[in-house]
Amino acid sequence: MDSDRLFLVAPNMTHQPFILEAVLESQHTLAPFMDWLPHALTESSSIENTQQAIDDFDMFINELRYSIFEKSTGQLVGVISLIIRNIAIPYFEIGYWLRSSKEGLGYVSEAVRTLEQYAFNDLNAKRVEIKTAYENTRSRAVAERCGYHQEAILINDRILPSGAISSTVVYAKVAAFETEEK
Repeated sequence: MDSDRLFLVAPNMTHQPFILEAVLESQHTLAPFMDWLPHALTESSSIENTQQAIDDFDMFINELRYSIFEKSTGQLVGVISLIIRNIAIPYFEIGYWLRSSKEGLGYVSEAVRTLEQYAFNDLNAKRVEIKTAYENTRSRAVAERCGYHQEAILINDRILPSGAISSTVVYAKVAAFETEEK
C-alpha cells in the first residue's frame, strides 16, 4: 500500500534491522506507553518479533503489521498494525508508533488513513478502533485528526509501563449502520 509520501510494506526479515534501529532511537519516547518495548531492544528479540509478525500476516491472524517507509528517502519511519479483533464482523483496531526523528510530520495520520481505507474498502470492515492511554495526547491527536469519534474512556483499566494506573480512550469509525426490516 502507499500514500502520497509513504509505503506501507508487509513484514519481512530484511526490515528487522531497520525496525530495531528505530526502536532503539525512539525508546525514550515509546517507553511511557508501549509495554512491549523491553522485549524489543535486542537483536534476538527483534528477529523473533519480526518472524511472529510474518507468520501472523501470512495466516491473517492476530495483527497485520506494516513497516512504514518514507518514499523520498526510503527510511523506515515507523510501524502500523491492523489488529484483528473479530474477523466475523469484520472489526479491527489500528495501532502505531513512529521513530522519534520523524515525529510531527503527519506521517502517522497519513498511514492511519491509508490503512483505514484498506480495512473498509478491501476487508469490508464494519468497525475500526484506535485505543490509547489517556495520557498519550499525541496518539489521541492522531485519532481526532483522522476523524475518529471518541466513544468512551475506560477508567482505571490499564497499567502503564511505569506501573501507574491509567485509563484508555476508545476512538472508532464505523461503516454505515445496517438493520434488517422484519
